[in-house]
Amino acid sequence: MNLSEPRNASGPSPQPGPAPPVHGSRIIADAKFMRLVEILQGLKRAIVAYSGGADSAFLLKVARDVLGENALGVLGFSESLDRNEFEAARSVAELMGVPIRVIETHEYEREEYRRNDGTRCYLGKTELFSELKELAAREGYPYVLDGSNLDDEGDYRPGRRARLEQGTRSPLLEAGLTKDDIRRFSRQLNLPTWDKPAAPCLSSRIPYGSAVTSEKLRQVEAAEAALRHLGFRVVRVRHHGDIARVEIPPPEFHRLLEDAVREQGLDRVKAAGFLYVTLDLQGFRSGSLNEALGRLPLVAISEIEFLGNSLDR
Repeated sequence: MNLSEPRNASGPSPQPGPAPPVHGSRIIADAKFMRLVEILQGLKRAIVAYSGGADSAFLLKVARDVLGENALGVLGFSESLDRNEFEAARSVAELMGVPIRVIETHEYEREEYRRNDGTRCYLGKTELFSELKELAAREGYPYVLDGSNLDDEGDYRPGRRARLEQGTRSPLLEAGLTKDDIRRFSRQLNLPTWDKPAAPCLSSRIPYGSAVTSEKLRQVEAAEAALRHLGFRVVRVRHHGDIARVEIPPPEFHRLLEDAVREQGLDRVKAAGFLYVTLDLQGFRSGSLNEALGRLPLVAISEIEFLGNSLDR
């Protein structure tokens, strides 16, 4: 993957200064939105952990509107990132008119990450937030921000402990924004991510206890891309060795089982490297691999509990 940065921020780092008024998008007459603006104005200067998803894209857009060049979006690239999502994130930033910087993270190089014993997501988030923290310190940004929101507090989310340990701030959460708020405001701001489905890292498709490998990640990437090409926006391909377990919303079962679509999907998922293709009759659900956590060795379960239940989506 070419990480050259024709779309990235360049030139000398802007110096801290007074926060400008919101100028890049219209004001939304909503108490939560205005609270978010106030929080960002108080930060003066910050790095935004950007992934191209609905939450981080909205945060980056508003931060850039409020802080101007004193808000820097940073996109992490790693082995477990879907290359299609990487390019989509760059395109979204370009459409928003926001320069971003790309950094590489190296969690995949750690044996304990590849071992995939249930702490993997914590390790990945720790790698990202620590890299951003170091970048912020080098370039004079007092804060690193992420897109966590109020809904995340009522669920098991990856890396919550890592976020707290690394001192990452979450302005959307601080302003009391829910996922629905973020999608509604994003639509009002004409952001293309307003209805974008969640896209967690590809390692989350590999069952706990099964080693994460580059080959498996690329198989999942190719299989999901093939199904998205057939029109399935919300899809997960869970990697069970030779078996691909496909999750889509139940209302879309009938379309996948139409002869022409089924044959195309079968051929393309097999072409990604799977021998068998199955449809999960429970349908798509976030973090379905967490259902197997009760079968992990007690040591692994204790580690997960200690890490604040940093589970996958």
